[in-house]
Amino acid sequence: MMELEQESATSAHWSREQYENLFAIGDHELVENFILVAEDPADAIGTAAAPADQMIGYLAARQIDRDWELQNIVVSEKSRRRGIGTFLLNQFIGHARAKNGSRIFLEVRESNQSARALYNKLGFQATGMRRTYYANPIEDAIIYYLVIG
Repeated sequence: MMELEQESATSAHWSREQYENLFAIGDHELVENFILVAEDPADAIGTAAAPADQMIGYLAARQIDRDWELQNIVVSEKSRRRGIGTFLLNQFIGHARAKNGSRIFLEVRESNQSARALYNKLGFQATGMRRTYYANPIEDAIIYYLVIG
């Protein structure tokens, strides 16, 4: 996941600890992490010289009470414009609805026009801005939300 995320200039660049926390088991009743991975079945068979590179995208989110936060969504450069991001987001929205979620929130780099177009297409609404939210490079974030329940 970290390697895939590092390939993406527009991704939120997380530390190893942040990734490890996605898989940590907590004792909070109202918090749930959700991770969805997309794999390319064409890459499923590798060789000793060229191992399979199956992961082409992932989505990480967390639930707090009835609200969900989309924390990160990344699709590999070679797999973009194939509907992977739409698939991941639709699967996540369905999961959040099934868990009786009420809203999904996210932040996205202001310059990430393709992600913003995807969020708009799926019904998310821009609701505000966080100044200098991102580092490497420093950039503002646009806040989006989607009412789901």
